[in-house]
Amino acid sequence: MSPMLTELLPPLILWLICAAAVVCGTVIQKLSGAGFGMIAAPTMTIVAPEWVPGTILLLGCLIGIGSLLGARDAVVRSDLPPGLAGRLVGAILAALIASLVVGTALLPIVVGVIVLFAVALSLAGLSIAITPATLFGAGLTGGVMGTLTGIGAPPMAILYSTVEARRSAATQNAFFGFGMFLSIGALAVAGLIRAPQLALAASLAPLVPLTLFAARPLVARFERGTIRPWALGLATLSSVTLLADSL
Repeated sequence: MSPMLTELLPPLILWLICAAAVVCGTVIQKLSGAGFGMIAAPTMTIVAPEWVPGTILLLGCLIGIGSLLGARDAVVRSDLPPGLAGRLVGAILAALIASLVVGTALLPIVVGVIVLFAVALSLAGLSIAITPATLFGAGLTGGVMGTLTGIGAPPMAILYSTVEARRSAATQNAFFGFGMFLSIGALAVAGLIRAPQLALAASLAPLVPLTLFAARPLVARFERGTIRPWALGLATLSSVTLLADSL
């Protein structure tokens, strides 16, 4: 969205667009264990670039932990240490990169490219064995992607693509929620979590538990494969629109 058009839209309309992205992304994240950032990041970068990535990370942490509640017994706890260790290293590296691109014209391009890369990873159909080394590698890659844009789930989703649905979603949501917390910490140390981002996140935060509660009946009805094409299609459309507006 061009700066002129953004200025013409009332703040309430911009907030409602962000709210719709949060609700849509939260539902997809709840059902599949991935997808919030792929929907929210490009949309919010179009309408509210000054609030990215901090707002997405703050909400993502809440969504990941909220989605995990009620499915804690399905988490593969032994997988968490190597994956979160990689996420921490990736978050530190990404914070260094973010200090160079956040607040510049490069940020929308970075977000758009990472969204398309995440879609490509999701469509690649790769099958990689879950080992401490691959968990660390997926955490590292997801840490860089997630800290810069809020889209850190696809590398880990590849590892869990053949795992039983409930176990897969619960473990990915654990990585997503705690990984967002690590990313927030890295950006905060770098001075990139600011008051406007906190304010927008606080205003949107009540939508998260409401959406998670409303989505509960859908969990038993939808398989990951049913919602996946819609999620990837929305993410692709949003990222292409963002790149077209930025280049």
